[in-house]
Amino acid sequence: MEKKLSFSSYFIIGVMLFALFFGAGNLIFPASLGQNAGTNLWPAVIGFLITGTGLPFLGILAMGFSGSRNLQELASRINPIYAVIFTSLLYLTIGPFFATPRTGAVAYDIGIAPFVGDDFAKIGLFIFTLAFFGITVWLSLNPSKMVDRVGKILSPGIIILLAVLLITVIVKPMGSFEAPQEAYSSGAFLKGFTEGYNTMDALASLVFGIIVINAIRALGVTSKKDILSATMKSGIVATLFLSIIYVGIAYLGATSTEKFGLFDTGGPVLSGASSYYFGTFGLIMLAVIIILACLTTSIGLITACGEYFHTLFPKISYKAFVVFFSLLSFTIANFGLANIINYSIPVLMFLYPLAIVLMLLTFLSPLFKHSRLVYVAATAVTFCISIIDGLKTFCALFEIPYWGWMAPIVDFYESNLPMYAEGLGWLVPVLPVIVVTGIIGRVISNKQEDLKASEV
Repeated sequence: MEKKLSFSSYFIIGVMLFALFFGAGNLIFPASLGQNAGTNLWPAVIGFLITGTGLPFLGILAMGFSGSRNLQELASRINPIYAVIFTSLLYLTIGPFFATPRTGAVAYDIGIAPFVGDDFAKIGLFIFTLAFFGITVWLSLNPSKMVDRVGKILSPGIIILLAVLLITVIVKPMGSFEAPQEAYSSGAFLKGFTEGYNTMDALASLVFGIIVINAIRALGVTSKKDILSATMKSGIVATLFLSIIYVGIAYLGATSTEKFGLFDTGGPVLSGASSYYFGTFGLIMLAVIIILACLTTSIGLITACGEYFHTLFPKISYKAFVVFFSLLSFTIANFGLANIINYSIPVLMFLYPLAIVLMLLTFLSPLFKHSRLVYVAATAVTFCISIIDGLKTFCALFEIPYWGWMAPIVDFYESNLPMYAEGLGWLVPVLPVIVVTGIIGRVISNKQEDLKASEV
């Protein structure tokens, strides 16, 4: 008889999933969005929640629905070589290229920078990240229950601290909403939508989904239908917690601009608000919790990347990968939080559409009988648009002219693709491609089945 889980089981798994998603780095993006969106806060927040919590929820469901053992197996429905490249790039993005260095930079910006003068900011960041990633290496090479225990204490700790801070902000706002910055003055919803990419949680969900499914199986649930149902209920718990926190922090950011002015990143917004409401004690409490939360996230990401790449290259030891990825993270962290975020945006503009289309195809797959034609065609169309999107974003961010071959392609896309300027140009073309190739794939599959039946 199939085992049914209690509400408390769903809740516990949901909180575990929330803890996986909620790296302390995620705090900075809604705070920055709030500051920049100002009076256009609410449409921007709705867009942010779709990609910041909605897509990660779909990613978790997609892994449960697909029945795949891991992301590489799911992506191999497109092509085995593509699967290795896509999965590797995704791990590197949520690992040593961007998300892991970000943990060190965020921990410094929120926890240490308020106590260090501007004159010593660079040397302070260097010393702090050296210690931070040194501890990451040590604990990643010697996995112990200490990290899990700290994580279990920290998640409620962060929620309680944020709840106190956010309730205080609602009861006694620091100021009124200011006029939106240019990017949010028109199209705030779509700007918020692409800002949600920065959390990287939709990419991470394709990795975390397997952790959740294994936790559900460990509780005795075995059928695909019940695993999917349990995954959905647990995902709703995590999504609800994340959404409430994101909305609260965005509101905090919007009310802080009048008091503090605009910051380059969201880190100083949180430390400034803690100091404003609770003085030095609030600042120290926030610093301790954020640094420890960033550390546990860093260890988790380095461990996951080390394990994946060790399976790809068994001759290179897990320990060697851990040391290499930690050194790489340390180096990148010292470019500073604003630079890490800027450099990550073009990569996310490239990767996110591919991940979203893979999720969409996973749910639609039974309709076109899992035809590889549909997977390849839809991914190829998305790739052709998102790769240019990533390069275009890179050029815009760093104020460099388009390469000669690139300019006519961008002009063509801007003239012919709806929502291309907002980074969603891939959406409209890929839908008819899925429909047309889906019909073709289904017809071919039916003919093959009829042929097999006649042979029998």
